[in-house]
Amino acid sequence: MGKRVTFSVSARTTATPEVVYRLLATGVTWPEWSPIGSFRLGREGSGGGETVGAIRVFKTGTVTSREELLELRPLQGISYSALSGLPIRAHRADVEIERSDRSTAIEWREDFETKYPGTAWLVEHFLRHFVQRCADGLARHAADLPAGEATTADHGLEAS
Repeated sequence: MGKRVTFSVSARTTATPEVVYRLLATGVTWPEWSPIGSFRLGREGSGGGETVGAIRVFKTGTVTSREELLELRPLQGISYSALSGLPIRAHRADVEIERSDRSTAIEWREDFETKYPGTAWLVEHFLRHFVQRCADGLARHAADLPAGEATTADHGLEAS
């Protein structure tokens, strides 16, 4: 039996929570700001498109991962679960966004169990580095976008 692993990484951006949330909630943007190579929607969510229950399929190199959207919290963050593609199980990721002063904090928490004994240190090292690259890329990309471009009614936000 594998080992339970929990870690978090963080980043900060000058972008608004609206911009950060829109990028997180829209899978097609992930290859623009993260190490992920491609995205496709594997299954629509309960409300259609990328809503709760949607399966998002990401490909990076030879690895294809399927992730289910568990929660969408407009202007606050998202939660998802990796279903396949990585040597982990019982996974949950929570990405929280919070405005403070003139910046937005991004905290990305990962919790999972490794599938194979003795691999926790390696899986944690790889995923921590990968997720930090995602958080940093999100922060940089969000800061480069005008606030009006990243708000939409698609994800429960009013257009500005």
